[in-house]
Amino acid sequence: MTTTTRTRPAAVILTPAAEARVAHLMATAPVGTIGVKLSTPRRGCSGLAYSVDYVSEANSFDERIETPGGTFFIDGASVLYLVGSTMDWVEDDFTAGFVFANPNAKGSCGCGESFTV
Repeated sequence: MTTTTRTRPAAVILTPAAEARVAHLMATAPVGTIGVKLSTPRRGCSGLAYSVDYVSEANSFDERIETPGGTFFIDGASVLYLVGSTMDWVEDDFTAGFVFANPNAKGSCGCGESFTV
């Protein structure tokens, strides 16, 4: 009997623009930074928000995605809220930021800052 190991898909898919932004963040990161981390802290009028921050030490419960520009972490407690999501980086004349297409979100606040699952 042979055992095959299947690679588990990433919890979040990063678009090429998001990967490029992670690479830029890592290139300009403070000394000691080992990656960029996505989490969903409780805040906003709908309950959860997306937060992207620098990471200086790894947490064994976090999901890791290796991108061409560096390691992208997903907070272990946030993975269930994010599975199947796509993260993009969008810039226009007025704003720039990460944009999330999250199939788990059941609603969001009017300003788009927070979401519910």
